[in-house]
Amino acid sequence: MASVSDIGIDLGTSNILIYMKGKGIVLREPTVVAIDRDTRSILAFGEEAKRMIGRTPSNILAIRPLRDGMISDFELVNFMLKGFVMKVVGKRMFARPRAVLSVPTEVNEMEKRSLISTMFDAGMRRTQLFNRSLAAALGAGLPMDEAFGTMIVDISAGVSDIAVLSYGKVIVKKCAQTGGDRFDDAIIRHLRRKHNLLIGERTAEELKINIGSAIPRTEQLYMEVTGRNLITGLPKTMRITSDDITEAIDEPLQQLIESIHGVLEHTPAELAADIFEFGILLSGGGAEMFGLCEAIADALKVPCSCADDPQNNVVMGCGRALENMQELGQYLDDGRKRSMGR
Repeated sequence: MASVSDIGIDLGTSNILIYMKGKGIVLREPTVVAIDRDTRSILAFGEEAKRMIGRTPSNILAIRPLRDGMISDFELVNFMLKGFVMKVVGKRMFARPRAVLSVPTEVNEMEKRSLISTMFDAGMRRTQLFNRSLAAALGAGLPMDEAFGTMIVDISAGVSDIAVLSYGKVIVKKCAQTGGDRFDDAIIRHLRRKHNLLIGERTAEELKINIGSAIPRTEQLYMEVTGRNLITGLPKTMRITSDDITEAIDEPLQQLIESIHGVLEHTPAELAADIFEFGILLSGGGAEMFGLCEAIADALKVPCSCADDPQNNVVMGCGRALENMQELGQYLDDGRKRSMGR
């Protein structure tokens, strides 16, 4: 059983990460739940449920209850969140730790109140919410107490949170409906259209991670994938090139670039000048795609770089707030007031 300690949580569309004060990241699991379609009973969640995707009978469904930055099934999210938290902190009889929770951008106020209530049921004394863009910026090491404009683009599975920050505040923001899932969907459509090959979501994600590229690679990469031939209906193995993936993801890539451009257009002149000097910082799991920084910089004529350890930026930001609550607590949303309805 873990020792009593405060925790920071990044509740993402595809993964949940939990940071424990004084210990660092102690949990990383997929936000997937397996349910029995007939009885609605929950069979598994996390890594165990993810292994079931595409491999279960028709009555068992492995789903992600968060999609496109929103909660699609709140009951499942509550069950899953409570299970992960109790897995980390254990059952506490006396002491109740504090939690800092970063949630998807499109979660509404009612859902936030319910999540805070779920955290209380899981043993938390108090839960405060942390804006994803601010958490990512803090985790990436951006200055939080300077009147200087910075832009951070947090690319998650469901959406991309684009924000211009100054003095610890979000000045301009946009939640673009272009995340890692859109790139996966584009790869599936492209292979079906070009090669008459039908592949699943997991295979598309592996292609994106292993050979994906936002710009043509100097040295071509290859990957053997097996899918279903749409003409014969039989299994088929093909060699897919990195150029195939570059071609496939061009449409969602351009949509992401247009969204960033739109935020820049609405940014005050002085802050925009700072961004043109400092550049755009990419965060989130999607930021690691080969050539993405170069593609954005070339299209917008603005320097662009990827944060160190981008997948962990949000949860590390929550963790840093926990470790230095006296100085950084001002950036947190007071969940106590929300839960009391004031």
